[in-house]
Order: sequence, then C-alpha cells, then structure tokens
Amino acid sequence: MWTEPYLETCCRSALHRLMLSGAAGRPPGLKDQPCLARLTCMGLASQDTHGRYHPTPEGVARHESEILSPS
Repeated sequence: MWTEPYLETCCRSALHRLMLSGAAGRPPGLKDQPCLARLTCMGLASQDTHGRYHPTPEGVARHESEILSPS
C-alpha cells in the first residue's frame, strides 16, 4: 500500500532540480518556489540561513526511490 504523500509532477521536477543543485542549493524566488515550499512542508527539503533550499535525508531517499529508480 502506498504510504507516502503524492508528489505532483511539478514537485517531482523541483526535487530533481534540487538534487542537481548540489551543495549550493536552490535560491528562493525561482519559478519552482511554490514546489520548494511544499517540499519543505513535507520534510523533503529545508532552507538554510541564507534562504537557499537543500534536500533533507528524506528528500534524498524519496528522489532515489521515486525519481531515479521508479518501480
């Protein structure tokens, strides 16, 4: 049974871009800001003191399972 909250296509893309951004993270104010905020509420991303978004360990795991290795 599916136990994780559904990620909209736009949020899946935002999570992938977040992973591609590496240690620099994603700055606030981009077109995917609503998705980054949603990912933060879901615990898949977090903001640093400069406002940049970074994946959480849960976000990295979700990216691995759902985007890189979908079943």
